[in-house]
Amino acid sequence: MELLFLGTSSGTPTKTRNVTALALIEDQGSGWCLIDCGEGTQHQLLQTSLSVRDLQAIFITHVHGDHCYGLPGLLASAGMGGRNASLKIVAPEGIEEWFRSTQVHTQLHLPFEIEFVRAEPLRGLQVGQWFVDAIELSHRVPSFAYSFTEAHVEPALDTEKLLRDGVPQGPLWGRLKKGQDVEHQGRLLRHADYLTHPYAPRKIIVGGDNDRPALLTEASKGCQVLVHEATYTADVAAKVGPGVGHSYAELVAAFAQSVGLPHLVLTHFSARYQSNVEQGPSMEDIRLEAASVYHGKLALAEDFARYRLNRAGELSSIAIAD
Repeated sequence: MELLFLGTSSGTPTKTRNVTALALIEDQGSGWCLIDCGEGTQHQLLQTSLSVRDLQAIFITHVHGDHCYGLPGLLASAGMGGRNASLKIVAPEGIEEWFRSTQVHTQLHLPFEIEFVRAEPLRGLQVGQWFVDAIELSHRVPSFAYSFTEAHVEPALDTEKLLRDGVPQGPLWGRLKKGQDVEHQGRLLRHADYLTHPYAPRKIIVGGDNDRPALLTEASKGCQVLVHEATYTADVAAKVGPGVGHSYAELVAAFAQSVGLPHLVLTHFSARYQSNVEQGPSMEDIRLEAASVYHGKLALAEDFARYRLNRAGELSSIAIAD
């Protein structure tokens, strides 16, 4: 599976970062899901190879505009672009009412059906190759994280056992791998005896705005990648004061370290942080603060950064999207 960041700023866009949106892309085929849809997301998509016709579902973490204001425009363009397949939108209460009102008052007529699914009780929803759960977070409004767990782990053949049992390589191996029992030289070969599962299901968590990362403790079990906001560094968070409902780099990184998460990707950065370390505060301040307490593999997302989570649960940066 792959992660393609379409927006990594918080609150307002900058010249190099749009507001929040993230594409989760399947291993095979062209299916993908969208997590959050800030204003301008459809324009960001034009810089990628993703098609809204292949969009399987949209997940909105909360009602604040930098996470959802792009939704009506994206869906309108999907309709004008020829999409006719129904689409699931998983979101907290309030998003459906807001969107339906927008439809009425702007006369937005879509050639496909929208199915809204409430985030609040979401457990085990299957979308494409994933099972999806929602985890409630702590923010000024109801906010959620979504965990995506691989629904089917591709088995591997125990080739040593097959050779030891005298099963010739060829069609019989292929049928066994497909889960079929086969006859060979007068005996029944049961596929379960020759299949192994060398890897655990892949799992990632994508969080919405949240000032209590520890709420993800239980969900983090078996998780290889956490994508979480780090809007501030600790010093700026102290100046901003309590009540804003956001995390800072050290807080998220310390949590990730405490639960043994192997990969942490930070995003949703305040526009005050510059890429130029001479201008300060800079993105390097966020990186250094997180790295001081987290010893796994750390990444600070950029717009159009793309990461691949392989079957062994290892995350790597693969390319900037075309």
